[in-house]
Amino acid sequence: MESVLLYVLGILVVVVGLALSIGLHEVGHLLPAKLFGVRVGQYMIGFGPTLWSRRFGETEYGLKAIPMGGYISMAGMYPPAKDGTVSARTASTGFFQTLVQDARTASAETVVVGQEERVFYRLAVWKRIVIMLGGPVMNLLIGIVLYAVLLMGFGAQQVSTTIGSVSECVVSQTSESTDGGTECSAGDTEAPGAAAGILPGDKLVSLDGTTITEWDQATAIIRDSAGDDLTIVVERDGETVTLTSVPLLTERYVYDADGAIVEDSDGNSVTEEVGFLGIGPAYETVKQPITAVLPAVGDNIGRVGHMILNLPERLVDVVNAAFGTEERDPNGPISVVGVGRLAGEISSLDTIPIVDKASGLIGLLASLNIALFVFNLVPLMPLDGGHVAGALWEGIRRFFAKLFGRKDPGPVDIAKLVPLTLVVVVLLGSMSALLIYADLVKPISIL
Repeated sequence: MESVLLYVLGILVVVVGLALSIGLHEVGHLLPAKLFGVRVGQYMIGFGPTLWSRRFGETEYGLKAIPMGGYISMAGMYPPAKDGTVSARTASTGFFQTLVQDARTASAETVVVGQEERVFYRLAVWKRIVIMLGGPVMNLLIGIVLYAVLLMGFGAQQVSTTIGSVSECVVSQTSESTDGGTECSAGDTEAPGAAAGILPGDKLVSLDGTTITEWDQATAIIRDSAGDDLTIVVERDGETVTLTSVPLLTERYVYDADGAIVEDSDGNSVTEEVGFLGIGPAYETVKQPITAVLPAVGDNIGRVGHMILNLPERLVDVVNAAFGTEERDPNGPISVVGVGRLAGEISSLDTIPIVDKASGLIGLLASLNIALFVFNLVPLMPLDGGHVAGALWEGIRRFFAKLFGRKDPGPVDIAKLVPLTLVVVVLLGSMSALLIYADLVKPISIL
């Protein structure tokens, strides 16, 4: 029962954290909009039927039934049709034209008589960009704060110079054994490290007279010392112990910077012969300096951006996993349902201390906010990046018109993009449905 309650608690923490993130995202739009004099009719968290609302001044603040986002309603998001064009609904000749006119009509209805100047489309280009970037930037700031709490307050796991594991025998890493090459069997050669008497918990002090301050130093020395006597000094129970071993020449896979096995031009895994002791490092949690925060955020932004650029391929992988026998990519896209499941698993694990559970949940929320920041910058309507792109295009047109002495072309009629907006909404909805289904039938798990 306790594990179930902890599972639910983890989900609630992420739900509340996500709701606050969405709310603050909309505040990022609301504050500059009011600062620049735009009339804001509504500030809503969620979509669908209104559950609760209250009006303060000219703005109605409220919560809606479907907590899948939020919005603020600004007067005059779309400019009216240009002079001389037909604007009546009856003149629409097709479905898409009707959508465009409906968008213009709905936008015009938000303009209050006597306050025609307090509309979004009349603002200077830079002011519109500030308003639309306010939401994503708010998520970025939240992500930075959460990463600061995570790295500086809790710390990050790092490889230490303490030995965490000692192999009993030498099993070829490149073998095709059914046990994955990790189980010893009769006839296997004893691993040099175990034969030398190295024990888990020993802290490396030096190798062949070289003081060891990082695990990578030890790895490099061991790999280059195949067949040679290697003097190993370790600290054990507060005392210094000197051991001697001869690293064995073994065949190992070559890995790239991302930890993936390098392949040659024919698709075969690349191997190399290196020295082997059969020892692995232990991990320790180390509090990070403030200088580690922004690089961590930048790394997360890069990962999210890479995923978005490769989204079609990633979604194909999700389809193959959800409707086939393939496994989900743990680094692939995930829905809010999947995030909730991960949060539940983290909080219900009885093998980790509560501090690690808290840091895991904070890490999830930090990653969510970075994902919201990057995703909302995609230059497609109805995302914030789409409005920014429209404002930039208007600024470019006006700049060149002024440069060549031409008449001001006026605001860009982004209402014409409403049909494309509908297509994007349908695609996003379909993607969300697919990910939710995949997270239900074949979820990504940390267990």
